[in-house]
Amino acid sequence: MITLILVLLLFVYPTFISAQDALGSKANYDMPDKGICAHRGASETHPENTLAAFEEAIRLGAQMIEFDVQLTKDKVLVIMHDETVNRTTNGWGRVGNLTLKEIKHLDAGKWKSEEFEGEKVPTLKEVLHIMPKDIWLNIHLKGDELLGYATAEVVIAANRIHQAIIACEKGAANGVRQVSPKIMICNVERMSSRTEYIDQPIEKGFAFIQLKNNRDDINMYTDIKRLKDNRVYINYYHSEEVARVKELLDLGVNFILTDRLSRMLKAFNELN
Repeated sequence: MITLILVLLLFVYPTFISAQDALGSKANYDMPDKGICAHRGASETHPENTLAAFEEAIRLGAQMIEFDVQLTKDKVLVIMHDETVNRTTNGWGRVGNLTLKEIKHLDAGKWKSEEFEGEKVPTLKEVLHIMPKDIWLNIHLKGDELLGYATAEVVIAANRIHQAIIACEKGAANGVRQVSPKIMICNVERMSSRTEYIDQPIEKGFAFIQLKNNRDDINMYTDIKRLKDNRVYINYYHSEEVARVKELLDLGVNFILTDRLSRMLKAFNELN
């Protein structure tokens, strides 16, 4: 009976980890407090969501790298934004209907440029293997509870819990929490208003939130102050305007997602 009560308490009253908790964690990595996030890697110049794009983002000095995760037919975690492989490979079909072997046969680079011919769709394990341990990993889940569960297991096995931010909706978040309440979650569960949307991470103890460009921006200052008061870090999706870097950072945004990584990083570095 005592064991059962303890198990129930673990799920009903989970211990949350905030971004600030991670910054001071025993891993002791010097994690950035603000910066530019490479949306799907260095996607302006390299094929999105590939090792080539991530390696370029690392080379340029991105403080955060965002990428998308899905499950294949045989339940392997691969990096792909769209539900299908049609747009970013030479193949055809839904990710969930293809095996890892089938996906690995596809070319994920030639659509961008002949230079990247032969680039493959990476697995989550392959991506984590090349990532430095002192930048944030914005892991956007394209799926439900099963995907959240599987992703959390891989993150823990790779010893990346101090830097992994799982951006997901409620179903996937439940899967993550089943594995570990210590993994940081970024709320992307869209609501009818930004006010309602902001309530979610505050009430659930999520470490991050992703604010969407131009949605109720008239109340941006008040919204950000409320989030800061509750120790929630802010990702802003998205901006491609160099002139907005200082404005957003001054407002209190922590990380700006962008497809124009090189020029946005240049503007950020000039400010810092």
